[in-house]
Amino acid sequence: MKDKDVKSILLAGVGGQGILRASDIMCMAMMEAGLDVKKSEVHGMAQRGGCVTSHVRYGSKVYSPLAKLGSIDLLVAFEKMETLRYLNYLTKDATIIVNAEEIYPPAVNSGEVPYPKDAISFLKSNYKQVREIDATALAKQSGNIKTANVVLLGAISTLLHMTASIWEDVIKKAFPEKLAKVNLTAFQMGRDA
Repeated sequence: MKDKDVKSILLAGVGGQGILRASDIMCMAMMEAGLDVKKSEVHGMAQRGGCVTSHVRYGSKVYSPLAKLGSIDLLVAFEKMETLRYLNYLTKDATIIVNAEEIYPPAVNSGEVPYPKDAISFLKSNYKQVREIDATALAKQSGNIKTANVVLLGAISTLLHMTASIWEDVIKKAFPEKLAKVNLTAFQMGRDA
């Protein structure tokens, strides 16, 4: 298996956004589709709103869960500024999905540094495939603001060669019955966005 046959996805955000849950669901869907999948995650300061990332690599045979610099095919940022932190991981033809949410880190809240302005304009001028989605607003519309991560999974699902039914089956298994319906609604809203 050549490296070029393995695809890499990086999910990035801050603690509490459901990044690890989203990567778990994604990996389960990929395995259901018959792919070999490896995942790695970093969540050191997650409880304090710190950075959280998850590398997901998939293909017919994957040897390492970590993507090298310059090898990520898809970056999914659960928060705008987190997109900017990981640009050095992207291939030149990478696709970027960005949640429109802005979560200010302590240095911005204390006035030490400004929050980056025009991040989306910068991304669009440097990358061909940039999709901004207001996953937080769509999650509210779905009936539960905590489903923003599943909204983003819906958006991701349109880029991967797996049927929606695989994703839907995995989402039904991943949540208790009382939460499955709202998460399925959020997933479809992400696909439609």
